[in-house]
Amino acid sequence: MKIVNRKAQFNYRLIERIEAGIVLAGHEVRAVKNGRVDLATAYAKIIGDEAYLVNANIASDISGDHNPTRSRKLLLHRDQIISLKTKMQAKKLTLVPTKMYTKNRLIKVEIALAKSKRKFQKKELKKKKDIERDIERELKR
Repeated sequence: MKIVNRKAQFNYRLIERIEAGIVLAGHEVRAVKNGRVDLATAYAKIIGDEAYLVNANIASDISGDHNPTRSRKLLLHRDQIISLKTKMQAKKLTLVPTKMYTKNRLIKVEIALAKSKRKFQKKELKKKKDIERDIERELKR
């Protein structure tokens, strides 16, 4: 199963990608394997010496006292966390999850150091895609 965050590519300029493990409960693992995950509003945060995935919506079948957008710990090496933290502070970058997938029996999250795009950059990208789509239509005729 592979869940892709398409908003990340549109809203951010992705600089460096890193694979991380994630700590999940049993019912969350089942939800991820069934593809019931939304990463559009999610981001990663480094608190102290640990990294967390914040606001990722993992819907599960369990009713009751289940919070689908709780913070989940990311499993990274200490030197990776220190490196990410220094790069984030030096260049004013954010950590954005780009993919969540299964690797053998493990669930992995790909996070990326990203710089936010400005509004005019997003508009230019959309115009360019529209023009390319129109050209393709004309060539097919």
